[in-house]
Amino acid sequence: MILAVNLSIELAGIHLSNPVIAASGTFGYGEEFERFAELKKIGGICVKGTSARPIEGNLPPRLFPTPSGMLNSIGLENVGVDAFIRDKMPFLRDAGCTVFVNVFGFDEDEYAEVIDKLNTCDGIAAYELNISCPNTKHGGMVFGQSPQMTRHLVNTLKKHALRPLFVKLSPNVTDIVELARAAEDGGADALTVANTFLAMSIDTDTFKPRIYTITGGLSGPAIRPITLRMVYQCARHVRIPVIGLGGIAKAEDAIEYFLAGASAVQVGTANFYDPRAPLHVLEGLQKFLEKRRLSSIRDIVGQMKQ
Repeated sequence: MILAVNLSIELAGIHLSNPVIAASGTFGYGEEFERFAELKKIGGICVKGTSARPIEGNLPPRLFPTPSGMLNSIGLENVGVDAFIRDKMPFLRDAGCTVFVNVFGFDEDEYAEVIDKLNTCDGIAAYELNISCPNTKHGGMVFGQSPQMTRHLVNTLKKHALRPLFVKLSPNVTDIVELARAAEDGGADALTVANTFLAMSIDTDTFKPRIYTITGGLSGPAIRPITLRMVYQCARHVRIPVIGLGGIAKAEDAIEYFLAGASAVQVGTANFYDPRAPLHVLEGLQKFLEKRRLSSIRDIVGQMKQ
């Protein structure tokens, strides 16, 4: 007899049918993937980063494949919060998806403007703050590289948000735990660990950088051992849920994150070459639990042996 497996989780008070989420910036607004996958079967969809006004993004080339990964410098291209609410959310509501909206800005007021507008929109489960943006009002320092700025920004936006607030941490810091604690102290309901790593590549034929902006964000399997370590560290030092992100392409990758302490995972770069990647990860998770006669995904969270 096959043991019934319960893949559902509670994430910051939000019920999810399963712990596999499509990562922001890799799954568009969901509608682009509708013909490939039944969207409501995915635990949640985190849509593209949303700003106060539309952004066209960077000039090409904006993507470059690297060994076991990908460089990207899309430049946070998006339709802006007003068009998102008007043009994108109706589809997501009809599709029956659990929707997380990634939010960013270049100063506190921009972040707050986006959240204030999203508060009026039905069908959103939570906000995910991208704090890997430069604070243009304070010398361009990235919000997520300063514990003080992280704590202050999260605390300010927590007062605006009518929904749970997840904070997506930058890995480009000296001590990820310090930033995790700062976000928790500011009032974060969960953490996403982590965003992409600053990296670059040079064409040895032309002597030019392979990305127009010279540097970009490195993602994919190449970063998984590093982000796994960061998830492990953060999960041990904060009381709020940690969502693992970085190089997850199959169920075994996700299982590593759960064992390290993640409560949920996000699938990102794999979506570029396999639009059904989140569902494949989900199917593999179910088989893993059935094979080991475990009844719930929660049975393996934080269960790494030492």
